[in-house]
Amino acid sequence: MGLNDPQWGKNNSGGPPDLEEVVRNLNRKIESMFGRSGGGSSSGSKSPNGGGFSVSLGLIVLIVALVWLASGFYIVDASQRGVVLRFGKLIETTEPGPRWHLPYPVETVEVVNISQVRTVEVGYRENVKNKMLKESLMLTDDENIIDIQFAVQYFLKDPGAYLFNNRAPDENVRQSAETAIREVVGRSKMDFVLYEGREQVAAETTRLMQDILDRYQSGILVSKITMQNAQPPEQVQAAFDDAVKAGQDRERQKNEGQSYANDVIPKAKGAAARLMEEAAGYKQSVIANAEGDASRFKQILAEYEKAPLVTRERMYLDMMQQIMTSSSKVMIDQKNSNGSLLYLPLDKLMQRTETGAGANATAAAPVEQAGLPASEFAPATRARELLLGREREAR
Repeated sequence: MGLNDPQWGKNNSGGPPDLEEVVRNLNRKIESMFGRSGGGSSSGSKSPNGGGFSVSLGLIVLIVALVWLASGFYIVDASQRGVVLRFGKLIETTEPGPRWHLPYPVETVEVVNISQVRTVEVGYRENVKNKMLKESLMLTDDENIIDIQFAVQYFLKDPGAYLFNNRAPDENVRQSAETAIREVVGRSKMDFVLYEGREQVAAETTRLMQDILDRYQSGILVSKITMQNAQPPEQVQAAFDDAVKAGQDRERQKNEGQSYANDVIPKAKGAAARLMEEAAGYKQSVIANAEGDASRFKQILAEYEKAPLVTRERMYLDMMQQIMTSSSKVMIDQKNSNGSLLYLPLDKLMQRTETGAGANATAAAPVEQAGLPASEFAPATRARELLLGREREAR
């Protein structure tokens, strides 16, 4: 109440203003703010406590409204995505950071962790010894039964599809994994699955699993398949071990045979090559000797045509020389011995004959150096000496 108020000083003599009047004025202002019309002084006359109750109710409503609006704020981490639902229907997928949506019950938010790696076991639960035979026993292409346990690791690539298209995500992943690996194992041999083909089986199973999950629009991305165990069933394990040992013995014997072949075959090839070279050398030698004999025969024929008698005598003497040189007998001329047979030192004669043969070879060396073969020069020399001897006897 101002100092120039006409009511100032009428009801009180210089005292403070009426507190009830101040409260009523404040109440009217608050009601005008919320669109309600106040009744001036008449409202205050009805109930002295009604204005205070209205003020309290308005403050409570304002606080509740602010709290309701503030409940729409939420924060999404870097490894998460927010899925906003309006009355249960997917509206949008929010990225990391502070976000706001219409508060409940108009809109709700499902925060999904997309970087978390989830794991599903197939053929066992929590421990390899805790087997699930219904999932692990499979039939191969060669009609053998094997026992396989493996783990599937996956994470999310579409949070909306993951929430709305999967009633039981882990069970969907397990069933798709079982379907995929049964198809891969059914096309493979037992030895391939158990030994050298584990990585190929895991890779092919991952591809088939992803195709199945994509067809169902599950929003799941398969990360890795880890083969925990792959073996024959326990009932036939002993027989299978015997078969494996027999296979190992077979491979060992094959390796030993291959090693022996690698040792023998090169030697045989070397011996065959050596024999071929020797045969080729022998062939060239025979051909060269034949050509030399033919050439020598032609030369002898030419000389024979010039002097047939001398040539026949020469050929006879050459042949006798070759025969007698290789013989150990000593021939004696009984006609010119005058009937007296003396003791002959045969060993000395043989030694002198060998010495004479060595001298003839030494004399033939210069002839060979001159380009004439010694085998042809020696018989001619001996024939000339014999002819000269006969001429002397005739004289």
